[in-house]
Parts: sequence; structure tokens; C-alpha cells
Amino acid sequence: MSQNLDLFPIGNCAASALIDRAGRYIWACAPRVDGDPFFCALLTGKDPADGDVEGLWEIEVEGATHTTQAYLRNTPILRTEIRNAEGAGIEIIDFSPRYRHLGRQYRPLAFVRIVRPIGGAPRIRIRLRPMANYGERACYTTTGSNHIRYVGEEVTLRLTTDAPVSHIVEERAFRLEEPIGLFLGPDEGLDADVSTTTARMLRETTDYWRGWVRTLSVPLEWQEAVIRAAITLKLCAYEETGAIVAALTTSLPEHAADPGAGRNWDYRYCWLRDAYYVVQALNRLGAADMLENYLVYLRNLVELASRGEMPGGGTGPAQPDLPGLGQAHPPGKAGHVQPVYGVGLEPVLTEWIAPNLPGYRGIGPVRVGNQAHEHLQHDVYGQIVLSTVQAFFDERLLRPATADDFRALEPIGERAFELHDKPDASLWEFRGREAVHTYSSVMCWAACDRLGNAAGKLGLTERADHWNARAAQVRETIERRAWNAEAGRFAATFEGDGLDASLLQMVDVRFLPADDPRMAATMAAVEEGLRRGPYMLRYAVPDDFGLPETAFNFCTFWLIEALHLSGRTDEARTLFEEMLGRRTAAGLLSEDITLDGKELWGNYPQTYSLVGLINCANLLSKSWQSIR
Repeated sequence: MSQNLDLFPIGNCAASALIDRAGRYIWACAPRVDGDPFFCALLTGKDPADGDVEGLWEIEVEGATHTTQAYLRNTPILRTEIRNAEGAGIEIIDFSPRYRHLGRQYRPLAFVRIVRPIGGAPRIRIRLRPMANYGERACYTTTGSNHIRYVGEEVTLRLTTDAPVSHIVEERAFRLEEPIGLFLGPDEGLDADVSTTTARMLRETTDYWRGWVRTLSVPLEWQEAVIRAAITLKLCAYEETGAIVAALTTSLPEHAADPGAGRNWDYRYCWLRDAYYVVQALNRLGAADMLENYLVYLRNLVELASRGEMPGGGTGPAQPDLPGLGQAHPPGKAGHVQPVYGVGLEPVLTEWIAPNLPGYRGIGPVRVGNQAHEHLQHDVYGQIVLSTVQAFFDERLLRPATADDFRALEPIGERAFELHDKPDASLWEFRGREAVHTYSSVMCWAACDRLGNAAGKLGLTERADHWNARAAQVRETIERRAWNAEAGRFAATFEGDGLDASLLQMVDVRFLPADDPRMAATMAAVEEGLRRGPYMLRYAVPDDFGLPETAFNFCTFWLIEALHLSGRTDEARTLFEEMLGRRTAAGLLSEDITLDGKELWGNYPQTYSLVGLINCANLLSKSWQSIR
């Protein structure tokens, strides 16, 4: 099967879709990124290239022999060119509209396709086959003189076009002699000329994205790669609420070695950990808009959590009982926070298996929801404070953080202090075991430490002393209980001897400098134990589903950072170039990669991986001063 993850995302921070190398929409959800997949061909177990596949939107050129694709410069607008043996063909411009309109941001749940003939009048066939209820049935349709309505479970979308509607309904081949516009969006009339309107949308959307990119402070080297990663991270934002999802997809397996392993997860939700890393990376590029919008999401979450108002969740019907993970929300426990929420702040993400979708390459299950909402993952307290603390210092922000915001954060810090030496499921979300994980404890230390910084900035001397004392106490615990004297390094768990790539993050959060002998010894041990050729594992011991079979791309970027910080910059640059060479044609990465580097696996595009790319480019690039 030729199906792969060489896919191009488009979107507008409300709508998103993945387009394959033949210009087919094979993934898009409605009404939100975590909704029913209107286009679900990615998970039908069939290769769209084999024909007769549902859940896609295809524009076929009869006799096509050659296809090229590229984004318009500094935008997520995709241009696909398809030609036949005679040189006749079409150009397809795909995008979701985004621009200022009537004093507000226009970002509808909508997809635009502008199709133009090039080199003659080719015969084309349009197949628009959306599905409903996770692949259970085709959408019901009704038609009008210039539109087709596709009625799904949660939403109805309307295609408005100046192409012959009957040609689309009947999937009839026809000559493309003039450009046509296709606007698939809200179920409401489009009271304007379709081609004129979509052409205007294209111009204004192009202007928006190029204007946004101009605000970025990019490194001298690898600019194109960094810009593409930054644009895609922005596409992973659900701007209405400020949430940032971990990926645009669900259930793309981590590897194919064991089709029954079940390493298939739904990443279309806001993990506070992943979102922290995203805003951290974009902050380094100066993208203050992403930080500000995410802070709105966090402030809403913190207020509810501080009052102990968020209800607990239940285990999804497809999951076994999971001993040890406990109740995510102790009743009335102020400050308690889950690791993951829905894009609308929904706390309950009940996990179930979609029976009508066989999965990518037939590797199921296809999961909807994520049982991790029930987990105890104590690092999230640090990530909330780390994401927020900049607002106490950054004078650019429209709404700098206040003393009231600080007081709202203090229950989060108290929970971090309370839990810094308690077992959790770790950032890797183990489903069947717990331990006191060093990374989680270090993040609890960071919560206390940064609250001390914020209190100092606000002139709250007594609170600064309080939090600095808390941070010192947590530090002492970590240095005593996570240090393995026999091995001469830090361990992944308290009183343990295991290794975990997240130990490398002790430098990034400033728990220890890279030249601290203890940190140097830990870096060396992590590299020796977890590096496989150029790539890094998260850990090298069996988890709930057996031994990991693929490397984790974000961890490889952590290794690159560690190599540079330990003085091995030439080696770090070589490894960074290796990772750049493993990107898709869209310039992106998924979550995992095979140990031979030949194939990407896991959900896509993965924010963790793109964060790593941006961070390493900033760290390794030559200075702009070198050319001025």
C-alpha cells in the first residue's frame, strides 16, 4: 500500500484539512478539529490511489501523468498542478479563508478550491464524498441551482460553485475551459459571484499570512523550515477559545511492527504540556498573538480549577479498568488540573472506538476521545505557570498579568508543591503503572520557582519568599531522591535507576546548567541508553503495550539541544540536518520515525516535533550579526 503521511495541512485556526500528493482532501473534521471527520479517507484502510474510496474530495484529471505541489510562499495556501501526457492540466489552489472582515477576524469553517485550466482544456471529474458519524454513512445531500448541501451528524456544509452542479453530483467528467470556484462552508447562501469572491478571499488570505510571518523573528539559517513549522503550529490553534491541539489527527499508529499493539491515540485536544512547548517556541520567534490567545484559555481553566469546580471524567466504554490512575478530580480539591482538555475547556474526553473506520493502512483501532483526561500527571502545574509567567514581564502584551492573576495561580502552585513527590502517570501517560517521575517533580519545582519570580516582579515580597522557599524544598527533594549515587546520574524516577529522555529537560527549565557535572553525567547516560543511530527513544523499557518500536522525534531534538549545550555543536548541526531531511514534502514531521529513518509514523502534523525544529534552529543558527 502506498498510503503515507506525505500530506499538506491547510487551515485558518478554525477549519483544517490534510491534502495528499494527488490533491485529494483525505482528512477534515467538523464542526471543530475534534469533531466528526467529514473527510476520513485517511482512516478507511484503503489507499485513495486505488480508487472507489469514500470520505474524500478529489479533482481528477483524465490521463494524469504528473503532479507537483507547493505552498504559496509564507502561507498555508497549497498549489497543486496536475498534467496529462499531452501537457494539458489544471492548477488547484486550496485554502481556508482568513482575514479581517467587518472589524473582526473572518475564519469560517470553510474550504476553498480554485481550479484553473493550464495548457489546454483538460477533462476533469470532481468526487466530493463526505462521510458522517465516523465513517458510518455517506452524508445525505440536497441540491439547488448552484449548490449542494451535505448533511452530516453534527453539521451541514454547503458547496457553492459556478461549476455545473449535476457534474459534481453525478461525478461526470467534463471539459474545464474556464476557471471555477468551489466554496465548501456554512449552510448559508453565498450572495456573490463565486469566482470573484474566492479570488478576493485568496488575495486577502495571502496578505494575512504573509503579514503574520513578517512579525516573526526568525534565525538566519533554516528560515524556510522555521517559517513552515511556525505557520503549522498556528494552524493547530483553535482560536475561538485559545486552545492548541497536539495534532490535527487521531489514531495514526506509532508503528506497523505489531498491527494489534493498539498504539493509536486521539491527539485533537489541548494538552497543557504540548501547548506550553508550542507557546515557548513561538515566543522565541516573537509571536505574541499565540501566547496572548492561549493565556485566555489558561485563565479560564485556572479560574475553574482554583475553585475546584471542574467535574471528573469517566473511563470510555472501549477501555479496561485502569488501576492506580485514580480519580482525576478529587471533589472540591482547589487547584487540581487535568493534563488534557477539549478545545472548549471540556474536562471529559470519554474514549471510545469508532467501529466503521478500519484505520490508517487498516491498522486500528480508531479512537475518539482520550482516557488521559483521567490521569494524574503532575508536570502540568509547572507548564501552566511556565506558560503564564511571561505575562508578568512582557510589556508588549495587550493585557499584562496582574496581582489578581497571580493570586489565581497560587492554588496551582500549592498543588504543585503538594504533589512534587507523589506518583503519577508521567508525561508519557503510562496507563497501567505509576511512579514518582523526575520530570514531573522538576516541573513542580518550576511552578514554585517561577511564582517566586512573578511575586518579585509584582513587589509581593512575602509571597516571593514563600514561593522561593517552596522551590528550594522541592529542589532538595529532587536532588536527594532522583539522584542515583551508584550510577552517578539522575534517574527517571525517585529511588530508581531507569532512563528517560525527559531528563534532558532539566537544563531547559534551568533546574541545572548543562556544565553541572551531575547534568553532564546524566546527558551521557541518556544518550548511551536511548540513542539509536541518529534518533532517540523516549525510554527503552516495556510500557503498557510492549517495547517501543520507533524513535520519538521530539526527543531527538532534545538530544540535539543537549549536544550543542555540551560543546558538541558540529555533531548537533549534523543531526539537525538529518532531521530536516526526514520532513515530508510539506516541510513537516509526525510524532515518530522508524529507526532506519525511512518512514514517519504517529499523528501528524505533530506540534512537539515542530517545536523541536524551531528551538534547535534558533539555538544552532549563525547570528544575523555574522552577515551585517
